[in-house]
Amino acid sequence: QVQLQESGPGLVKPSQTLSVTCTVSGVSITSDYPYWSWIRQPPGKELEWLGAMNSGGSTWYKPSLKGRTSISRDTSKNQFTLQLSSVTAEDTAVYYCASGTVLGGSTRSSYDYWGQGTQVTVSS
Repeated sequence: QVQLQESGPGLVKPSQTLSVTCTVSGVSITSDYPYWSWIRQPPGKELEWLGAMNSGGSTWYKPSLKGRTSISRDTSKNQFTLQLSSVTAEDTAVYYCASGTVLGGSTRSSYDYWGQGTQVTVSS
């Protein structure tokens, strides 16, 4: 059974770097599913794709966030991590990790598996 579980800080101060990690079980992030993605949903807004990593470790980012976004992985723990720098209140959202064959999708149907999401609030 494939499961994704996000973990994050909950609260981040403005200008700091947000870091959220997705722990995957039931499938390897190095050999299954073309894309491992990060998506967020700000309050009252639609889902927004942030970036993705493929099984080979290559990464893609939303162009408007490319300078602030980084995705890395720890293959020994079967985890991948999103870092978003210089955060503002506009980065407050529920952050999701997901897996599937679509790159850049921003609907739930674009992915085969989702985590339950982790709330990150940017506030001083």
